[in-house]
Amino acid sequence: MYWQSRGYGFSGQICDLLTAKDNNGRMNKPIRTRGAPGRTKDRILDASLELFNAQGERRVTTNHIAAHLEISPGNLYYHFSNKQAIIYALFERYEARVLDILQVPEGRPLQPQDKLSYLQAVFAGLWEYRFLHRDMEHLLLADPLLHARYRDFFRVCQQRVETIFRGLGAAGILRLTEEDVAALALNTWIVVTSWFSFLRCNLLTEDVDSISPELLQGGIYQVFTLERPYLTDEYREVMNELQRQYMPRPAWLVSP
Repeated sequence: MYWQSRGYGFSGQICDLLTAKDNNGRMNKPIRTRGAPGRTKDRILDASLELFNAQGERRVTTNHIAAHLEISPGNLYYHFSNKQAIIYALFERYEARVLDILQVPEGRPLQPQDKLSYLQAVFAGLWEYRFLHRDMEHLLLADPLLHARYRDFFRVCQQRVETIFRGLGAAGILRLTEEDVAALALNTWIVVTSWFSFLRCNLLTEDVDSISPELLQGGIYQVFTLERPYLTDEYREVMNELQRQYMPRPAWLVSP
């Protein structure tokens, strides 16, 4: 249902492969005239994601990325005109991943386990692309095109999360009005997208890289708490047991 790849929005020229023969008529290995644009582009994105996550996007330049890959800056600029273009492409990857997750299965009603699977997958994506959420406001203000794309992404996500909540209602797991559906979807978005900020501002005293997957996944517990008032009697204990078994209240998430 998720983890499927989609295009990154940057088309690359297909590499020409030439073959040549030596003096004895044997075929030499293929000679790449300009490298492999598609593969190099993906390597640039993968390396950028690694460096942005480890050091923070503001500390990483295109020269750092090129040096990390042992390619020339000119080779990098052949694929991406600047660092903002790399960030935009990484956001497209992240967007595709999230939208692949937020789909209602066809041919069957939603089940309690589906809710946990949605949240685990979303927070796994949040961790993999954590540089985006550590500094989202700065990234969006620095790039109007990315900001516009993010607003569209929010609207699509809101609609899909609303569809999921309606599905949980149709399955008898939650009892919701349409007003409840819209409010829960928005509150879920706020918790998920603001979780990094909450951790940085309230729990950490060291560098932002001290955030761990365990701390991040505490947000799953928090989203479960949003839905408790809407659980039906039939599924209340089932959902509470699911949360206790797979995502209990973290020891560090205590009232001040």
